[in-house]
Amino acid sequence: MAVFYILKEGFSGFKRARLSSIISIFTMTISLLLLGLFVIIYRNTNQFIQAFRDKVEMEVFLSAEVTDSLSAGMKMQFLNMPGIVSASYISKDDAAKIFKKEFGEDITAVLDFNPLPASFKLKFASDYKNSDSAKVIHDALMKIRGVDDVVYRKALLEILDRRVKTFVGASAAIGLTLLIAAIFLVSNTIRLTIYAKRKMITTMKLVGATRGFIRMPFLIEGMLQGFIGGALAAGLIYGIIFAAQHFVGNDLSEFFTVEIYFYAAMILFGIFLGLIGSGWSVKRFISEKIVMG
Repeated sequence: MAVFYILKEGFSGFKRARLSSIISIFTMTISLLLLGLFVIIYRNTNQFIQAFRDKVEMEVFLSAEVTDSLSAGMKMQFLNMPGIVSASYISKDDAAKIFKKEFGEDITAVLDFNPLPASFKLKFASDYKNSDSAKVIHDALMKIRGVDDVVYRKALLEILDRRVKTFVGASAAIGLTLLIAAIFLVSNTIRLTIYAKRKMITTMKLVGATRGFIRMPFLIEGMLQGFIGGALAAGLIYGIIFAAQHFVGNDLSEFFTVEIYFYAAMILFGIFLGLIGSGWSVKRFISEKIVMG
């Protein structure tokens, strides 16, 4: 009987503060929609940036005294360094073949000798594909005997790092603003409901109702608002993703893919926001001062 009453009162809040409930749900929907889109954009932007990072290799040019037989020892030395996951050796002959393939000229025929040095192409672990880690590896490689020069796309990594920091900072600021707005509006709606029921709450307290029993309907109302807002936002995001996949075509459709659990997480997060907003309002406004007023 008590459970039925609590649920009934939780749903009845929509009738007593219908306009504010609609505004709260609308704002919750927009907030969660924007938050969801930010998460998708942030994740896909990271994947896009990671694709660029994966293409960054470090090329280590060897001095003339390093022979093919000595290169095996150097390869093991490179692989034992933190952050390096692979080392591909390119001999002088291999370098000449690559030059001919890319430029269409046989360099040995033009110069009568092969001036191209032997080299290694190194690939990094994921945690080391940034400008700071790459510089540490570069400086360590330059100290190794037999290394003549080390080349990598330093400028590209620095640009990527700066853009990522800017994007993360802006996303965090906007996301936090939206969260605060959603919680505030849910809290304000519950406060209006509490005020509309103030006489009934006073009566319940006089007959011995516990604080938990009085507060529960308002918490349910906030969670219900969050559920509706989260469900609407999830549906809108599904529609946006569906339209985007058909608009961009197959080549870029992978950047507009969202797993099914993401939509469920949005609904659960909406319920959580509703609970936080209503809980804050209930804790603040259900007091002797409000009830007796």
